[in-house]
Amino acid sequence: MPIIRCLTALEVLDSRGRPTVQATCELASGTRGTVSVPSGASTGAAEALELRDGDPARYRGLGCRTAVGHVNGPLNEALSGHDFDSQAVIDRAMLDLDGTPNKSRLGANAILAVSLAFARAVAAERGLPLYRHFASLLAAETGGPEDIAALPRPTVNLFSGGKHAGGQVEIQDVLIASKAATVEAAMAETYAVYQAAADLCRSRYGMRALVADEGGLAPDFPNVETMLDDAVAAIRNAGLAPGRDVALCIDVAASHFYADGRYHLAGEALTSGGMIDRIAVWLDRAPIVSVEDGLAEDDWENWPELRSRLAGRALVLGDDLLTTNPNRIRRAVDAGAADALLLKVNQIGTLTEAAEACRLARQAGWRVVVSARSGETEDDWLTDLAVGWGADALKVGSITRSERLAKWNRLLAIEAETGLPVVNWPG
Repeated sequence: MPIIRCLTALEVLDSRGRPTVQATCELASGTRGTVSVPSGASTGAAEALELRDGDPARYRGLGCRTAVGHVNGPLNEALSGHDFDSQAVIDRAMLDLDGTPNKSRLGANAILAVSLAFARAVAAERGLPLYRHFASLLAAETGGPEDIAALPRPTVNLFSGGKHAGGQVEIQDVLIASKAATVEAAMAETYAVYQAAADLCRSRYGMRALVADEGGLAPDFPNVETMLDDAVAAIRNAGLAPGRDVALCIDVAASHFYADGRYHLAGEALTSGGMIDRIAVWLDRAPIVSVEDGLAEDDWENWPELRSRLAGRALVLGDDLLTTNPNRIRRAVDAGAADALLLKVNQIGTLTEAAEACRLARQAGWRVVVSARSGETEDDWLTDLAVGWGADALKVGSITRSERLAKWNRLLAIEAETGLPVVNWPG
């Protein structure tokens, strides 16, 4: 059984220049695993607490010295010298040590960094690729097989708005999903569309290819409809057929323009029914196959209607609604509120809890999309997680910025190593 010799941590910077936590787990064998955890900008209210120092004189209060100190201090003291025969055992030990419902004592960023560092160290000690080890962890949680049947489909950020791009248009992202048969071919088609979109931005908006938090282009769109039309035009200009060769996914992030019971979109104040009608119009306008957070995170009573209206046309994907939280997923399953989970491990804070979230989604017949955050590092463990847990799609941002490319390049490497096909979605 793996025995932890020591845990150490360091404050490092994410892709926005903000601090985050890097942790190293050293086992008694001398094997080490080091992991950096991400941080979100568009966060759901029900997410586990990312502990920040709150000192306005340093990183505007966003420092992570306290979380780092919790790894070097209480977590190291409690876990070092002990053997852990499973991921679930060490994660449970940390949850018990924290003792709060949202990990506010030690910080979800500290706990997750240790959870992941332990997993990487154990994989290395056992001589397993990290994705194989992640597959075994999920199998232990679900009782299912450890086989990996396919690679996740890349969904790549093309245009950004909302909190990722200064709010020049309300919705957060328009993404493209190539239907190519391999990751390699999908990335080549993605590049063609991205460059066509950059050309369009120069000619139509007089804008250089400046990018938002996750690498997407962010011209000053007058409205959402133009954003969608430009995405379709970029696909055509790349010599590809919208819908047949390349589909669109949208992250509406509706909670960020919801107030006083209304959705404030382009000068209108829409009811929930009106918002659902507007999304349906967008699906008529563009080849959209996935709608993420189409309604606000607490607009529970109207999510079933959204799912009903989009059934057979597009996935109803829950992010802020679900926050990778098993309790919220159970509620959504019972209500018929969604049919896909956006899985972000740092929303819940441990691998074991995230595996339970994945299990519940699969048990309900849902699709699973593994996602990065707006604040990322060059660490590529997320790709291994998506492969090992059999995700239908991987969402890490665009094809610019090294913290995004590290994940896509890891997916290309795994494809070359395994020869696995890509998930047949969208069909």
